[in-house]
Amino acid sequence: MRDNYSNTEISDLKIEEAVRASVKTTDTPPPELNNKLKAALYQREAVLRRQPGMHKLPLWYLPMVLNLITFSLLAVLALIMIENSYLSYFVAGSCFYAGGAGILLTVAGVKRANLKEEVTVRIEKRGVLA
Repeated sequence: MRDNYSNTEISDLKIEEAVRASVKTTDTPPPELNNKLKAALYQREAVLRRQPGMHKLPLWYLPMVLNLITFSLLAVLALIMIENSYLSYFVAGSCFYAGGAGILLTVAGVKRANLKEEVTVRIEKRGVLA
């Protein structure tokens, strides 16, 4: 039984040599295959470089749209809820005026302060080289 334990060291060495021999690879791909793979890789890289790297989503108009929707709903609510016709028309007109003023302020702010670039969300695309 003791002989089996001494033989395990020898068998371990043989297994280790066999593993090392199997891990060694001396095969190299032929140059034609290597060149074809490099060419395909370069073509893919060129296609990815031609695609735009990020998608731009401008949000400069969002406050204007929300302002217009809010004041339009308030104007409709005033026309429905207020029974005095003069007062309801006055409140609805004021709401439409505030919505129009919001549009003019947004347009003026975009022209004067170049807000289109400042209020833009940039979304990077996956797999595109920058």
